[in-house]
Amino acid sequence: MSETTAPKSPVTAAQFADEIREQLTYHQGVTVAQATPADVYVAASLAVRRHLMDAWMTTQAEMVNGHTKAVGYLSAEFLMGKQLRNALLNAGLTEQFDEAVKELGFDYQDVIDAEHEPGLGNGGLGRLAACFIDSLASIGVPAFGYGIQYQYGIFEQEFDEQGRQIERPDYWLTNDEPWGHVDYNRSQKVSFGGTVVENADGTKAWKPAWSVRAVPVDYMVPGYKSGRVNTLRLWRAKSYDEFDLLTFNKSEYLDAVKPQVKAENISKILYPEDSTPEGKALRLEQQYFFVSASIHDAIRVFYPGQDKPDLTTFPDKITFQLNDTHPVIGIPELMRVMIDEYGYDWDTAWSVTTKTFNYTCHTLLPEALEVWPASLIGELLPRHLEIIERIERQFEAELVAKGVDAAQIERMKIYTGDAVRMAYLATYGGSHVNGVAELHSELLKDVTLKDFSDTYPDKFANVTNGVTPRRFVKLANPRLSDLITEGLGTDKWLTDLEMLKGLAPLANDDEFVKKFAAVKQANKVDFANYAKREYGFDLDPNTMFNTMVKRLHEYKRQSLKILALIARYADIKSGKVSADDVMPRTVIFGAKAAPGYYLAKMTIQLINNVARVVNNDPDVKGKLNVYFPWNYNVRLAQHLIPATDLDEQISQAGKEASGTGNMKFALNGALTVGTLDGANVEIRERVGAENFFLFGMTVDEVEAQYANGYNPARYYESDPRLKAAIDMVSDGTFSDGDRNTYAPLVADWLTKDWFMTLADFTAYAAIQGEIEALYAQPLEWHRKAILNVANSGYFSSDRSIEDYLERIWHTGSMA
Repeated sequence: MSETTAPKSPVTAAQFADEIREQLTYHQGVTVAQATPADVYVAASLAVRRHLMDAWMTTQAEMVNGHTKAVGYLSAEFLMGKQLRNALLNAGLTEQFDEAVKELGFDYQDVIDAEHEPGLGNGGLGRLAACFIDSLASIGVPAFGYGIQYQYGIFEQEFDEQGRQIERPDYWLTNDEPWGHVDYNRSQKVSFGGTVVENADGTKAWKPAWSVRAVPVDYMVPGYKSGRVNTLRLWRAKSYDEFDLLTFNKSEYLDAVKPQVKAENISKILYPEDSTPEGKALRLEQQYFFVSASIHDAIRVFYPGQDKPDLTTFPDKITFQLNDTHPVIGIPELMRVMIDEYGYDWDTAWSVTTKTFNYTCHTLLPEALEVWPASLIGELLPRHLEIIERIERQFEAELVAKGVDAAQIERMKIYTGDAVRMAYLATYGGSHVNGVAELHSELLKDVTLKDFSDTYPDKFANVTNGVTPRRFVKLANPRLSDLITEGLGTDKWLTDLEMLKGLAPLANDDEFVKKFAAVKQANKVDFANYAKREYGFDLDPNTMFNTMVKRLHEYKRQSLKILALIARYADIKSGKVSADDVMPRTVIFGAKAAPGYYLAKMTIQLINNVARVVNNDPDVKGKLNVYFPWNYNVRLAQHLIPATDLDEQISQAGKEASGTGNMKFALNGALTVGTLDGANVEIRERVGAENFFLFGMTVDEVEAQYANGYNPARYYESDPRLKAAIDMVSDGTFSDGDRNTYAPLVADWLTKDWFMTLADFTAYAAIQGEIEALYAQPLEWHRKAILNVANSGYFSSDRSIEDYLERIWHTGSMA
């Protein structure tokens, strides 16, 4: 497709205003005078969709009729962020929209703010998926994103008076949602339970106990200046028998809707709490639901109207990327479809399946590599368990033929008899396995999946993650975007981020550095105003903005940050450090904890109460402030990241797969303090060691600690500042004198501390002195910040997708 914008024809601001009026009148039934900003948001969104529609239709036709293999990105999460601004940018309609809304008598920001952010993801996994589908469209690669349209997302986070996290339903679909197109005519049937019977000819037949209807809801994914509009197809679960009239007429009203409730629970929320058997069953139902519907949908799309398609060509039509272990049940599902529904023999089906799937492993943590009880799979998906058992027998025979010893074969079991290891199934059942940063990929090969990499070395590859510069620079940071364009003399860097290297010489130009500093300061003022408006916080934009935003997990070590803050607070209170010598700092946290993650939720409570104590202490007023805006999401990220001076990426070495937040911060001119973990390693290599604040143990040093018997209490006793900080948590300083509030957290630090927060504390506290010394030299700080921007071009999701095309998918674009 041509490198043009997607609208079907050029449009002026006045014409776009007329289109909004038309939508207000004929879609919403209101006049401009009656309309609210929410009405105008819906009308403008529908107008943009109309401009994208022709390109969307053309894209779909070319996908089926073209000769380029498509990509099916299977992901449990797509953390999209708000859609209107992004669609306007990629459609080339931003200026027309701004002027049209003003002409209609509205403030464009009020209209943008009326959109409720889609609750379709939790953290980095979902945001990565969103960046990738943006890049697939922008590069011109035919692709589907496949997932679930969660009715209530994950949850809306609130804090109670004690600082504890409270989870509320996220009603993001309550109001008019103009982006998703529901298509009941292309629904798929997804079944569960029942039994497997053997037919007279020896073939097997699955007789399910119950079925649900998977209804596709399609979202446009417009590329930036590519002309391509791909599709994000999210599945909504519906019952085939939503209402039992006979039961209702007996006044048994709740029983009358039981089938509807059972079916719709599948797409109610992201990641239901799975500490109970019912929760585990629902999560497996979700995973099978969306991959089964997606596989059948792909067959429908690429073999239209064919009752007996030649599925041996399926790997030439589409390659499925398994985004983590959640969609791995798709491997036995495709086997079942080919054998049971289309009559292929085992060997043909296996050949097609292994060529169709590829697997991205996003973790090194064993608990995150899903292992399902075989009894649960047998109950919900009995035919699939049979197929998995046969895959295991074939796998073991293959390993024996390769000369693999019995002990290693035992370690590599996909099906143990009691459980199914999904990461192992994905590794054996797909063509490629990739990690998401160089260090992560090496550890994947050397530790997590070592037996597999020793046996199948050619399957393993690395694709370092990336982020889309369109949303996270152009939209989130328009001032910096304009300055980059001014400095480079072109805006083509938005599709070729390596062009940012041209900014490096400007780090030595004092006038440019001052302009860069002015951009950062203006962004800080904007965020301070935003935080006041949204949260009631009083932030001082003349302090360092020090940010730590990410999912709350022990390995990410928010505890390390809060302990260092407590130690700093204690130094000022005790007079050990003169308040006059303290560099003013505003620390901003953002994180959600999984509802059942006890220690993570306690850490959130501690952070909130440290903030309460510190922010109300006149002894540190103006020198140290701590804020924790609730419900961290893409919208908040787009306001906060451009305003940040110092970014925290302090996970224990060897635990973070990649981290894409670090990339967003570097691209927006923040300096990073971090360990040699995940993508930090590559960021530091590219931006320069002198422009990155490194501390902490290496992977080898961490492993040595584990091997030698890690004793966290030794660090507590040897560092007086650490001891003082933990004692303040223990003695009730941050819990109104109650010594029991954080007792489990303190006990974990002193007896377990699995991710070695205490071992890295001294080094982390020391590096803060270097940070403050540099921040006291504004020109030097901002020179280094410019060099971070200039050398972060590698971390574009466009580059990541190009790497997938070359190393994994072996396909290309249609641009």
